[in-house]
Amino acid sequence: MNTQTQNWTAVCAANEILPDTGVCALIEGVHVAIFHVGQVQQFFAIDNVDPKSQASVLSRGLVGNLGDRLVVASPLYKNHFDLRNGECLEAPEHSVRAHTVRVTQGHVHVALR
Repeated sequence: MNTQTQNWTAVCAANEILPDTGVCALIEGVHVAIFHVGQVQQFFAIDNVDPKSQASVLSRGLVGNLGDRLVVASPLYKNHFDLRNGECLEAPEHSVRAHTVRVTQGHVHVALR
């Protein structure tokens, strides 16, 4: 998808998301989890709703690595979701959408996919 034609939504200042944590935002009616990974400004966004429980909780999960994959562990069922593509490592049928993130002038913007 061309980043020039996407609908970008400003979420918050980049420094308002602490490293290795996530926040939730309502973007065009979709609950989205936005994560700041590491000390550098590396941001990812996936759907926030845990597909197994239907609860909007993924932004509260633990961020880490499984091998070379950056993941968040659901706080409910502990499934791991790849932050780059939304794939659920334990049950691919429970994967979520990954969204496009950019930081512009110190603010995090998200475009839904």
